[in-house]
Amino acid sequence: MSTPNSAAASRTVGNHKTSTRSTASKPGTVKVITAISIGNALEWFEIVIYGFLAVTISKLFFPADNENVSLLIALGTFGVTFFMRPVGSIVLGAYADSAGRKAALTLSMALMLGGTLLIAVAPTFSSIGIWAPVLIIVARLLQGFAAGGEFGSATALLAEQDPKRRGFFASWQFASQGITTFLGAAFGMALNSLLTPEQLLAWGWRIPFFFGLLLGPVGLYIRRHLEEGEEFDKNAAAKAPPVRTALLDQRGRTLTSMGLIILATIISYTGLFMPTFAVKQLGLPPAMSFVGTIWLGILQLALVPFYGALSDRIGRLAIMRTAALIMGVMIVPLFYMLVSYPSVTTLMIALTAIGLVATAYWGPMAATMAELFPSGMRGTGLSVSYSLGVAIFGGFAPFISAWLITATGSKISPAFYMLLGVLISLVALRVAPRYGIR
Repeated sequence: MSTPNSAAASRTVGNHKTSTRSTASKPGTVKVITAISIGNALEWFEIVIYGFLAVTISKLFFPADNENVSLLIALGTFGVTFFMRPVGSIVLGAYADSAGRKAALTLSMALMLGGTLLIAVAPTFSSIGIWAPVLIIVARLLQGFAAGGEFGSATALLAEQDPKRRGFFASWQFASQGITTFLGAAFGMALNSLLTPEQLLAWGWRIPFFFGLLLGPVGLYIRRHLEEGEEFDKNAAAKAPPVRTALLDQRGRTLTSMGLIILATIISYTGLFMPTFAVKQLGLPPAMSFVGTIWLGILQLALVPFYGALSDRIGRLAIMRTAALIMGVMIVPLFYMLVSYPSVTTLMIALTAIGLVATAYWGPMAATMAELFPSGMRGTGLSVSYSLGVAIFGGFAPFISAWLITATGSKISPAFYMLLGVLISLVALRVAPRYGIR
């Protein structure tokens, strides 16, 4: 594979040559970034808002005599959707490699909106008993299936806009999730500030889900009017079934890609857990617990594209490896500081430090994962590796963090789960050069 600064006319990715003719002047590239970012932000918003409202949802749909048990059940339901992600990744990823990225992205958003509608109108446990949590679980499973194909299709389409600037274009996959973090946390802060606890329980919690439903048609319209990337046009017909290729013939690439995502997904979903952690463990006011997460979303949107563009110039792995090592050194002291000196100020300091390092890891990652796979199976390879990594390590991060605190009695125990992610991803970064990644 060519080095990041190579001016060669072609690049070999997964034994397939792809043109590196610059498409920087192509009129549709800005439109694609905008369309993917808006649609991506809206789609992931439907997922993360559930996590931000976990405490409220636990009371309404999963009542229990013990509040900790009720919260664990709600967080477990958040995680159970990730069992459906690998299924969605196989079905929608293969669909993206055959019918096109645009078709798969449109379908995934439609399915996501169906799950959101079900949550928005679901009666609570006090109204219909056991059927209430059943409806929530069904809705979350549908959302998990949709999300399974979202990452691969969106990342593939972004990565295929301009191979010379793949790091910058693909970075918008994670940058746009910063919009999601910002919106979700802003809703959480506003609801807790403007509504009484009784109003929030009665009807206020439904507002963010209806917000997503109102904006959903905009995302659908945008995605239907996208153009496919140049690489997909040249390699649309895969010579072998992409699912079999990803899971068997190219399993080394798939496992490496999965390893790269582990640290990123643990950071992401631990960040989603932080408002709950701030309220339950640090004793901060519910509204103020979202301030740090809002700031984390702003950092993600602002810095991820910078690091993605930097990786086009100096290489991907050096940036990601440095970020992972710094995270491994600082995460335990940061949690110790939070627990020892609980305040909004220390929360902001900790999340700022995490955000500055995490964005450096997220920035080059989507391009790195995309370059592990040839375009004919890229949608499937990205979807499967991402969904498996997130399902095993990320989706249950809030549940595991809450369980570790309960089981060990130590409020800093979530930091050690993040350390596990650091170690696994460092191994994947060491293996990646075997596949031509620099």
